[in-house]
Amino acid sequence: MVFRYFCAINRNNDMETKHMGWRGSRKNYCWAGTYHITMSVMDRSQQPLGHIVGDVSRPDGDPLAPRVVLSEVGEMVEQELMNSIHSHYPMIEVHDHVVMPDHLHFIVVVKRNIVSANGRETHLGQVIAGFKKGCNRRYWELTGQAEPAEARGQGEPAEAGGQGEPAEARGQGKPAEAGGPGKPAEAGGPGKPAKAGGPPSAVIPQRSKTPSNGTTGRPPLFSYGYVDVMPLQEGQLERQRDYIRNNPRYRLMRQNNPKCLLPQRASVATALTLPALKGYLQRECGRQYDADKWETVSQRLLTEDNAVVGDSYGNLELLKGRLLPVVCHRKDAGLFEAHKARCLDAAAAGAVLVSAQIAKGEQDIIHTAIDQGFPVVRVEDNGFPSLYHPSEQRIDLCSGNKLLIVSPWQYAYRRVADAISVMECKTMNCVVQALCRTKDSWWKL
Repeated sequence: MVFRYFCAINRNNDMETKHMGWRGSRKNYCWAGTYHITMSVMDRSQQPLGHIVGDVSRPDGDPLAPRVVLSEVGEMVEQELMNSIHSHYPMIEVHDHVVMPDHLHFIVVVKRNIVSANGRETHLGQVIAGFKKGCNRRYWELTGQAEPAEARGQGEPAEAGGQGEPAEARGQGKPAEAGGPGKPAEAGGPGKPAKAGGPPSAVIPQRSKTPSNGTTGRPPLFSYGYVDVMPLQEGQLERQRDYIRNNPRYRLMRQNNPKCLLPQRASVATALTLPALKGYLQRECGRQYDADKWETVSQRLLTEDNAVVGDSYGNLELLKGRLLPVVCHRKDAGLFEAHKARCLDAAAAGAVLVSAQIAKGEQDIIHTAIDQGFPVVRVEDNGFPSLYHPSEQRIDLCSGNKLLIVSPWQYAYRRVADAISVMECKTMNCVVQALCRTKDSWWKL
């Protein structure tokens, strides 16, 4: 069986929460199971489903804790979600859910194979198509775009349990963004912004110049496709429920602190030139150095004026302290405990540890430093996508000035099973030392 992972996770198995799913050649989405569905509105800039209020310092259950105040459209979507799916498909139950201003998450439990009212076996894509169709009709009614009865049914998606959306519109085979349960890619659409100073009212978009397939020219509420995650590992379902519950809190945290909780492009200068990096790789890799691989590496790197730069996520103030590289070499395996002790002593004295966390020893040292409350800088092996959603733990660490994530790479989708090359690993170790202006052997002195 061929499996496709489509919610990218960090391959170093560090503190990143793993929101992972799979699609296989034998999985037909008619079977029983538990699915985490994410759907995005067509025009995310309008945020037509509501707005977030509250105080991030208040705990869950507090009346002032972060929450979503739904608009009229948002209330309609929640009603459709909680009532229409189960009424059409009694074998499907909607459990945890959250309607955010521009998207929604919900967990569905399929108790037995999905069968429509006419007795035909159907699949999850057709269920979602029917849900979208119901939302669209009520959305158009709320926004004054209802169509005359005689024109209905022309070019619209099939009813719930019918043919539904085509495979390419259901998002099958499309990867979700890195670090979380994943969100569909943004899809723009013209619209009228809500009035400032209050909750968004029902947004009334303009008619599309080109009629949208299945909407008879009227802009649909949701973008085409969706992202689904099927929990597989023990404890994963509970983590996804936590993710859904905490969505309003972390969205509000990002809004309140965009410099720390949004990617900052080309914000880190390393003073590492491409010729210097090439020379380093030639020395470190020896016979493993390959000119074609160097070309690949150099094309992936973020550069300005022939020097490597980095995007960042977190508080850049961490780079102003005393920075020490954490790089573990095989030749020093017998000295690991001494290496770890020196690193933690330095962190306790105020130094900031910097590592790509490639080797297990590096992961051990950085994890221990985090557990003891010391700030760290992590050099990532991939760039940040436009919609970057790290784990809850990373958000907490970054907002608490305990973690800064730096990436010298352009973003590229990678499957979990994809390995990074030796030259890429060596490149990150060189970047670590360039950030620190210190050799990785400092702990031996």
